[in-house]
Amino acid sequence: MIEVTKLNGSRVLINPDLIELVEETPDTVIAFTTGRKLIVKEGRQEVKNLVKSYRKEIFAD
Repeated sequence: MIEVTKLNGSRVLINPDLIELVEETPDTVIAFTTGRKLIVKEGRQEVKNLVKSYRKEIFAD
């Protein structure tokens, strides 16, 4: 799971395996394969880096 910040400041954990796309419009919107969307404070590149770090950690074991 990766941790992101919703616009109201609350932190949530999301499953990066369910991310379908991330776009900046100018807010960063994460769309999931379930059809749900989440607007977060982190930028697109930061979300990408979080997912990459998560995957490195998972496959390092």
